[in-house]
Amino acid sequence: MSPGTEKTLLAAVTEALDVALAEDPRVLLLGEDIGLNGGVFRATDGLFEKYGGERVVDTPLAESAIVGAAIGLALSGLRPVAEIQFMGFLYPALDQILSHVSRFRYRSRGRFTVPLVVRMPYGGGVQAPELHAESAEAHLVHTPGLKVAVPSTPADAKGLLLSAIDDPDPVLFLEPMRLYRSVKGEVPAGVHKVPLGKARIVREGNDGVIFCWGAMVPPSLQAARRAKEDGFDVAVVDLRTLSPLDRETIGKFARQTGRVLVVHEAPLTGGLGAEIVAICQEEAFWHLEAPPQRVAVPDTPYPAFAVEEDYLPQGATIYRALQKTLKEP
Repeated sequence: MSPGTEKTLLAAVTEALDVALAEDPRVLLLGEDIGLNGGVFRATDGLFEKYGGERVVDTPLAESAIVGAAIGLALSGLRPVAEIQFMGFLYPALDQILSHVSRFRYRSRGRFTVPLVVRMPYGGGVQAPELHAESAEAHLVHTPGLKVAVPSTPADAKGLLLSAIDDPDPVLFLEPMRLYRSVKGEVPAGVHKVPLGKARIVREGNDGVIFCWGAMVPPSLQAARRAKEDGFDVAVVDLRTLSPLDRETIGKFARQTGRVLVVHEAPLTGGLGAEIVAICQEEAFWHLEAPPQRVAVPDTPYPAFAVEEDYLPQGATIYRALQKTLKEP
């Protein structure tokens, strides 16, 4: 691994795209305003000037067309990376993703794969208007044939994105926009890959475990540190890849700690937390000392940004749920 420099998560995404474009002539980017404008968050800033309009392609404002074009490009031997400006704008493209992207390998009996990446900012906490703060990962995880990755650190943003671009199957890459510029960390230089399907152990502990991902990692770590003041060592596991889940690590920490808390910023009902709790029951039932708990947002549409801090899980919210989990007899 080459020595790196400290970067924001957003800068790490840009660096990953730059490396991919430089290393592989099959890679191209497409999306709304990603060329001259550099994207709504400037994730592609400078890449149009460096690689030209044939490799960094501005598209019409049509998400279904963006993903549909990416499918054809991928089936033709290229490695497209499509950007959807916000996850809430993904819904018009779901027909392409659920009906076509996810099924080509199965439909062709393995003769064709769709090596494309769909990048999108997701989640709340930046005072965005309606449909700009969705956390709809459960729709994607429920669909066989798709991989779903979510970084929470700059190093993982680069490493997971490069692995996603290199993967023979479609990957939905969810970028927590709350962390774009609020977290910094060392990012290895050059080609740096983080394997899909492998969780990251953020903090070790034997008294309980918090499973989380994306923007929920920092407040979960904050809650675990508060629990340490109460005399409890709580592990924090960043799942990083939501499909496939790292079932081995989930089972290991459920057995090791006996007390499980899952945190996500998607609605509670039908959320991925329920699947993780089910894995804990299957892999560690006889080791559990308390019922697994979930912290999520209410089953309502995302609210106006004036009240989003009350809507989203915070460190204090997670800490209260953790206390309950740790003190169950």
